[in-house]
Amino acid sequence: MEEKWNSVLKDLYEGVYVVDRNRKILFWNSGSENISGYTSAEVVGRHCQDNLLDHMDASGHHLCHDGCPLHHTLRTGETRSADVFLRHQLGHRVPVRVRTLPIHDADGEVAAAIEIFESAVPKRDIFAEHRQLTNMAMTDELTRLKNRRFMMLQLQHALNELHEFDRSFGVLFIDIDDFKDINDRHGHGVGDDILRLVASTLSNNTRADDITGRYGGEEFLVILKGVTSKTIHAVAEKLRLLVAASVWYTDDLDRIQVTVSVGGAICHADDTVESLVDRADKFMYQAKQQGKNQTITE
Repeated sequence: MEEKWNSVLKDLYEGVYVVDRNRKILFWNSGSENISGYTSAEVVGRHCQDNLLDHMDASGHHLCHDGCPLHHTLRTGETRSADVFLRHQLGHRVPVRVRTLPIHDADGEVAAAIEIFESAVPKRDIFAEHRQLTNMAMTDELTRLKNRRFMMLQLQHALNELHEFDRSFGVLFIDIDDFKDINDRHGHGVGDDILRLVASTLSNNTRADDITGRYGGEEFLVILKGVTSKTIHAVAEKLRLLVAASVWYTDDLDRIQVTVSVGGAICHADDTVESLVDRADKFMYQAKQQGKNQTITE
C-alpha cells in the first residue's frame, strides 16, 4: 500500500499525508514538504497529535486536540473540509484549505485517513509583482515587503481614488510589542528574524488587493481596500491573533513568541495621507497603553 501511495501521490502539487488509526503519520508527499517546510524524514513515524503543524482556525482556536478534521474522519468515517492556518517549519502561519477522507479495510472499517491540503495564500499578479520588485528603491531589503516610500505613494493613490470614485479604504498601523527587549536579550540577528517572521505572517494573510509594507523599525502598515469600521477591526484582529500564534526558535532553541499592537483607521474625505496614518498610529499607541497585544480601530 505504501508503494502505491508513493507512486500515485508523491509528486502532487497539493500536500498529502496519511495516518493510521492511531494517527501515526505513514506517508508525507513532496507537496506537504513545499507547503509546510517539513521534510518527510522529519514527519513520517510521528503522530499528528504531536501538534507539529498546530492547525488553528481564524478565531485562534487550536484544533489538534479539539476539532481536528482528520481525527473526526478517523472516528466517524466522514469526509471533512476546513480553512485553517498551519504553522510553517520556519514559525510563521500559512493559510491552507484541508480535506480529509477515510481509508477502509477489507471489512469496511476505517483503517487510516488521508488529509489533502493546499496553500490558500492569495494569488498575486505575477507580472505586476515582478515589475514592482525590480524597483529596489520601493522594497525593504530585510523583509522584502514594500518600504515606507512605496506605502506613502500607494496611500496617496488610494486617497485620489476615494475622491474620484468614492472607493473606501483603511490602514492598519502595526507595532511589535517589546521589540527592544528581544534585541537586548537575543541580539539584532534574532531581531531581524522576528521582523521577517512578522512580515511573512502579515503578507501571507492579507487579500491580493491589500498592500503590506514596513513603515520603519518594528512598525508595519497594511492598506486595506473596501473596508468598513466593522471589517477593518475583523482583519486587524485576525492578523493580531496569527502573529501571536507564530513562533521562532533561536539557534540555542530558545522559543520566542511575539505579539503586536494594532491601530486601524478608515480614510475620511477630508483626510490627508499624513492625518490618516497619524490617526491609526494613535489608535496603536492606545492599544499599547491598554496592555499591548490588542487592537483598537475606529
